[in-house]
Amino acid sequence: MHRSESSAHRTLKVVALMEAAKGFIVFGAGFGLLSLLHRDARRIAESLVTRLHIHPDQHVAGVFLNAAAHLTDTRLWGFAALALAYSVLRWTEAWGLWFDRRWAEWLGAASGGIYVPVEVYELWHKPGPIKVATLAFNLAVVAYLVWTLRQGRGRSSQTER
Repeated sequence: MHRSESSAHRTLKVVALMEAAKGFIVFGAGFGLLSLLHRDARRIAESLVTRLHIHPDQHVAGVFLNAAAHLTDTRLWGFAALALAYSVLRWTEAWGLWFDRRWAEWLGAASGGIYVPVEVYELWHKPGPIKVATLAFNLAVVAYLVWTLRQGRGRSSQTER
């Protein structure tokens, strides 16, 4: 393995670890949602807004409280199922990137690229440094994965890529 190939492989492993971490975070959030089953989500949301010293009349707090008021056990199970599906997708991508699978590079480029229009829209309407950093980071990862795909066109498929 050449020096640049080794560096590219290490970078793919870093991206794989980030994807796995995203999967674990969303998986944990899904379990957090399940902890709200059979509980008064509106009361819990009001308590959280109060603890965070957010005025309930603010738009964001109002949206949050309204969403909590409309949570049902069925919706919680649905959101938890979506969180599980998203986590499995992230973990599958992470596994594929870790083991240098070409399909995972395609999956990563496509799934990362899906977020770009949303991030641009958000940045356009409510600019901020975190949104700029998020967009720049996502673009860098997508560009890197596209670059690895283009570099791999001449590779042989002996490693089931």
